[in-house]
Amino acid sequence: MPRSQGDHRAHRAHRVVVIAPSPVSMFNLAIPEMLLTKVEVTGGPGYEVVVCTPRPGAIATTGGLTLHVEHGLDAVRDADTLLVAGTGHRYEPDPLTVAAVREAAAEGTRIASICSGAFVLAEAGLLDGRSATTYWQLAEELRSRYPALDLKGDVLYVEDGQVMTSSGYAAGIDLCLHIIRTDYGAAVANEVARAALVAPVRPGGQTQFTQTPLPPERGNACADTRGWAMRRLDEPLTLTDLARHAGVSVRTLTRRFHAESGVSPLQWLLHQRIERAKELLETTSFPMDRVAQACGLGTADSLRGHLVRRTGLTPSAYRAQFSRLGTRHGTQKARRTSIAA
Repeated sequence: MPRSQGDHRAHRAHRVVVIAPSPVSMFNLAIPEMLLTKVEVTGGPGYEVVVCTPRPGAIATTGGLTLHVEHGLDAVRDADTLLVAGTGHRYEPDPLTVAAVREAAAEGTRIASICSGAFVLAEAGLLDGRSATTYWQLAEELRSRYPALDLKGDVLYVEDGQVMTSSGYAAGIDLCLHIIRTDYGAAVANEVARAALVAPVRPGGQTQFTQTPLPPERGNACADTRGWAMRRLDEPLTLTDLARHAGVSVRTLTRRFHAESGVSPLQWLLHQRIERAKELLETTSFPMDRVAQACGLGTADSLRGHLVRRTGLTPSAYRAQFSRLGTRHGTQKARRTSIAA
């Protein structure tokens, strides 16, 4: 991954090359440009986004429009991250694209896919022995066609080594925010999410959908309670506290919360506490005990345990990695130990 702690060379934007199949989902294609180009770091933009296609020129979109793509697969050679967009439905991977993806992976480029783009990664052999996901309606076909992969069919996105895959549609947003968080930290990712008016970084293990969703008019039933809890992350909140604020029983709160967010109230709360801890480590010089107390994780030992499980880094290592946004972005393609979602 193009990152080097303490790198003081001239800034160069991280180059993300997006391969567009034909037909391409316009929504898939818009996500990287919408989010990644909002990242600004000391010295300039955090990312440069380039769209390419196997055969430059006019390509079809799933919405019936025609899109002109200027760049061919030669653009892949200069990629720091290569992202394969999807069509929203099953399609046969283009052999030229498969070859380009395979070659880029061999060079150490970080590889990602949205939706049915996972079929390209699988055809290139990159998912053999790896965990991966795709849009839930395509999951069984991906599993049957490529049995050597470990399919996680009910999650938003998966990172396994240098390869990332996401499920369909809006999960591409979650994947791109995860990429930003991995490269530039939680504070930058959450700032981009706020600017784009989308949800903050969600854990990759969150389910793609719920079996018993609440009716649309009740979809925000827990929103006030979530906001209330976010303002009190430094307090030892319990399920009873959350249920009391919502004015419902613990059982009802748990059911509604899971239906709206895909995780239990306490899983959501822990995720928010860890995200707050990461922001404090990035943006303050607070001692570890103070960070732990401010995000409700209690002690420095507790903070350390949760952060190591989530990111693979100790709090001090995380702070050293992310606290200087303008100087740590290098250009090499060496992949750091993957950050678990």
